[in-house]
Amino acid sequence: MSNACLYSGGKDSTLALHKAVRSGKKIDLLITMRPENQYSYMFHYPNTAYTSLQAEALGIRQVFADTKGEKELELADLERVLKENDVRLLVTGATYSSYQADRINNICKTLGIESIAPLWHIEPIEELNELASDFNAIITSVSAEGFDRTFLGARIDNEIIKRLQELNRRYKVNMLFEGGEAESFVLDAPMFRKRIIIEKAKTEWNGSTGRYMIEQAHLEEKE
Repeated sequence: MSNACLYSGGKDSTLALHKAVRSGKKIDLLITMRPENQYSYMFHYPNTAYTSLQAEALGIRQVFADTKGEKELELADLERVLKENDVRLLVTGATYSSYQADRINNICKTLGIESIAPLWHIEPIEELNELASDFNAIITSVSAEGFDRTFLGARIDNEIIKRLQELNRRYKVNMLFEGGEAESFVLDAPMFRKRIIIEKAKTEWNGSTGRYMIEQAHLEEKE
């Protein structure tokens, strides 16, 4: 039996894992879904291949599960991988999205799995400040009014937090990106034994949305 974290490599799943372990939960498995559909309703799309570096840095076993990413049907793929790995506890990075949380909770209830969401209804500024202080998380996609290409690849720091607050004020952007406004990737965290160094990446921009795609990266010892 496994205690798992549904792990995208982004800020929410990484912080949720951190908080779960800090509360005394022993997590021995990372489950990373790989959707074919870049507009998956449930799962993270950019840079999932590089979550293997995060798993190595964390020292936690990882399994990948492919899904076409089709609305509702992708839930069956999640249920399948939970069954295959005999998961008894699942940590998720859900913050405010009832769409995602309700569906995951329903699957867990059906399978008799304990579902934990350490970030549920966290104050956005609280999470962002913790990320800026203790994590190195970068923005890897943007797709909402007000964002521009300068956000792509940018670290979530105090300056980015100020910009997100302004976008929230002007355009009602969710500062935690729960509405799909943006996605992120964590390069370093308190639990990481090594940090991720990006060697090569490219920025894709079409005038209103964009992605920061990692092309080459490696792990480096922490000082």
